[in-house]
This record gives sequence, structure tokens and C-alpha cells, in this order.
Amino acid sequence: MNPIELSLFSSRIESICDEMGATLKRSAFSPNIKDRLDFSCAIFDAQGQLTAQAAHIPVHLGSMAYAMEQIVSAMQWLEGDMVVVNDPFMGGTHLPDVTVIAPVFIAGQLTAFVANRAHHANIGAASPGSMPVSRTLHDEGVVISPTQLMVGGRWCKPVLERLAGLPAGALAGEDLAHLEPHTLAAIGDFTAQVSANRTGVKRLQQLIDRYGAERYPQMVAGLNDYAATLALESLKQIPDGEYAFQDVLDDDGAGTLNISIKARLKVSAGKVIVDFAGTSSQVPGNVNCPLSVAAAAVFYVFRCLMPNQIPACAGAFRHIELQAEAGSLLNAEFPAAVAAGNVETSTRVVDVVIGALAQAIPQRLAAASHGSMNNVAMGAIEPDGGRWDYYETMGGGMGASPKADGLSAVQTHMTNTLNTPVESLELHYPIHVNRYEIRRHSGGEGEYCGGDGLVRELRFKRAATVSLLTERRHSRPWGLNGGEPGAAGENTLNGEPLAAKTTFSTQPGDVLRVATPGGGGWGPKLRK
Repeated sequence: MNPIELSLFSSRIESICDEMGATLKRSAFSPNIKDRLDFSCAIFDAQGQLTAQAAHIPVHLGSMAYAMEQIVSAMQWLEGDMVVVNDPFMGGTHLPDVTVIAPVFIAGQLTAFVANRAHHANIGAASPGSMPVSRTLHDEGVVISPTQLMVGGRWCKPVLERLAGLPAGALAGEDLAHLEPHTLAAIGDFTAQVSANRTGVKRLQQLIDRYGAERYPQMVAGLNDYAATLALESLKQIPDGEYAFQDVLDDDGAGTLNISIKARLKVSAGKVIVDFAGTSSQVPGNVNCPLSVAAAAVFYVFRCLMPNQIPACAGAFRHIELQAEAGSLLNAEFPAAVAAGNVETSTRVVDVVIGALAQAIPQRLAAASHGSMNNVAMGAIEPDGGRWDYYETMGGGMGASPKADGLSAVQTHMTNTLNTPVESLELHYPIHVNRYEIRRHSGGEGEYCGGDGLVRELRFKRAATVSLLTERRHSRPWGLNGGEPGAAGENTLNGEPLAAKTTFSTQPGDVLRVATPGGGGWGPKLRK
């Protein structure tokens, strides 16, 4: 296979993931998917190895790439089937991230899989938004082990009823007019995920027909070998040696403070072992994460060091090995609570791996970014029986690099979702946005300054229950090479401080203010 043909194949298969994402975005009902773009799409080979992915959410895609083989081997796959899963200990991230997987058959032969993962604001937790300050996995909602959502192209209605929180038999007929709007929206989002997979199956079948069923696996193997070769050359630019770094999570929401994450990188001739020995044991609160989430963070950092043209497939990570003790914070065991592990702990894993790499290649690494997805979940069951759920992650300051100031008020590292536009938020929910602005002077000073965080101030029009899962409210995003740390974040209700991780009730007129951290600076500040 010549380089031009390989490049065309890579672009064509990645474009299928992009089209799946466009279908999902334009078909979904909830602002989480259609506005914030909290979803990801990918293609896998018949064994569950990553073949291609769109540039969606790193924590989604890296975890799917790490654990898809386990899911594939657990099921009996037939044409027209689709499987749904959110179990963090079966390749998921946390329960709101629901994955729908479809097999691709060519002439009766299982040839590939397409999959998409999307965040659902209500997955059955007791608290609205399904991002509670939890103690066990079962506090966080409905746990879905790999389950058939469609069989032979037809819905498994009992499964859809469970996912939508409906009693058995509620979808027995074809008329859905009796359902509440929030239930219709949930069903609509699952329908959008199925539609995205149908798009992917159709387009991939067309691509395989173009190359031939026998040649397609050869093209995939060539793509992985090409990615592995380029990745190895990139990793060889890291000097051989061992590099260690340590950072902390503020708390777990259950009383455990300053939770340690340690990483030791062992680099030899382009092969890297990332060893998390010495990291805290899993904790009572929900900052634990399955190994697949830790792997996603590690893969992300090294992918950032590689050239853009490297295909996003399994071969790119062939020379990276991950080690984390079972029962530790980064390889938690069932039924550990994990709601914040996906969103908060993953960001700190990135910080720790970057901190270690900065000792080897300081001129290629940026300072710590704001280090939190600044999660806000809220909602209520209304007196008339209606329900609303809202979830959002908020941006902050990006760490400064050796060449430029950090960006302000942006998502960084493990998420690249958008904000919910003010107009959409106020249209869909009983909330008024008082302020939405950059948090000036919150970035760390230096030769290059860290980016500033943001301020989001929400006034409640009706009573609600709110959960916050945030980080860097005590520890600060560190600077590099003499740069100053960014400012810690702040959460307040009516001007009174709130904990980093907390659940509380609000009344009409109450004002929640979230001020997110700034990024760290790079280099000592130049004096005039």
C-alpha cells in the first residue's frame, strides 16, 4: 500500500466518524448533546481495536479504545443488533456517558464495529443531573452492563423503558403522546445515538465494498503499523530515563483530603511505561476511576506530542504501557463511586503526566491548566409532575506555554465540549444568567501568563437541587520554569462559600456563582 493510498484511506474512515457526529448532533434533543457536543464517535475492528475516531471528547475515546475488546468479547453479535453500555467497570467512564455499539457485517461476516458515546443528564440518580456527591456506583444511577438495545434492527422496548425511567409496558404501543417532555427527550437522544450508528454502518459498508472485504483488514493493519512507526519516532524524542511527578486532588466529597496521584515515567528507546505506584488507594467518595479512564488521560498526553498526521488508531499507542495497582484511585474496583473520576481525576492524571514529562522536554510542555471540568448539575421535579435536569462543565484558564500565554475561559485537555449558550439555557430551564464573563487576573503570571478562568452566575427562578463536583478550589494549577500558579476556583451561594463537592437546595431568587481557576504561568515574570 503506497503512502497516498494510505492517507486517503485514513481520511475516508475518519470522515465516517465525523458524519456520525453530525448525525448525532442534529438529531439529539438535549442541550448536552446538540449544544455542548458532549459526545464522541469511533470505529473499531472486529476484535475491538480502535481503527478511527473523530476529534471529539478525549476521555470518551481513550477509554473506549482501551476497553472495547472486553465489551466485544462479552456479547454474541448479529447483524442489525445494537448494544448499550455505561458500566464503568466494563469500558465505560461514568454512568451518564452511555455508549451504543453496532456491528458491521459484510456478506454475513463480522468485519468491524461503530460506536458512539453521549452524556445523558438523567441516568436515574436520586439527585437531578445524575452527577451526585456519591459513595457507591449505585448512588449514581442505572448501571447498564452490555445489553442489547436493538435486535435485528428492532428496538428492545423493555430496555428502552428502563433507560428512560418508564414502567414496564409503557412503550407497548406506537403512540408516545402520553409521555412527559423530559421522557420524550431521553428517548429522542437514544434514537439519535442509534441513528448515528446506522449512518456509520452504512458508510463503512460502502467503504469496505470499495476496497473489498478481503483487503479492508489489510488496510486497517497497514494503518496501525504506520501509526505505530510514526508514534515510535515521536516518542524517541523523549530522552531515555525515569521522570516522576506528584499532585493532589483537593478532596473526594466524603472527607478525604489531598488525595495523592503519583506517576513515574520510564522511557527507553521510544517505549514508555507509565507507573502510578504510590497513588492513593480508592477512596469513599466519587473521584475514583476505572483503569480505562486513567488510560485515556495517559494516551491523550502522548497523542499531543505526536504529529497531527498520525492516524487516531490503536497503533498510535502500541508503545505505551500503563501500570496501576488494583484497588487504587486509578484502578478502582466495583462498586466504587466514579462520577467525578471521569471528569476531575482524569484532568489531574494529565497534570501529573505532563509534570513528569516537563522534566525531560521542558520546552515542549505547558504549565498546568485549570485542572477541573467545574461540573454543575441541577434540576427538580415540579409540582405538576414535570421534571428538568441540567448539566454543564465550565471552562477555565489554559496553562501558558514556552511560546505563548494560555487561552482564557476554555475547556482544556480531557474535554472539549462547548458551553451551553445563555439563550439555550434560559429557554430550556428556569434559570437566569446574571453574569458570564472572564475572571480577570486569575491566570498565573510569568514570562508567559496563564489564561484566566471564567465567572458564571446563575439566578434560580424556581426551587432546585444542585450538585457541584469541582477541583482546584484549594490546590492551585502550577506554573512551569518559574511561572506563578493560577488562582484557585471559588463556589458561592448568595455570597456564602460552598464546598468543592456538595449538594444543596435552592429557592427562587438564590444566586449560584462559580468562578473557575486560572492556568499556570510559564517562566519567571520579566521585570521592566
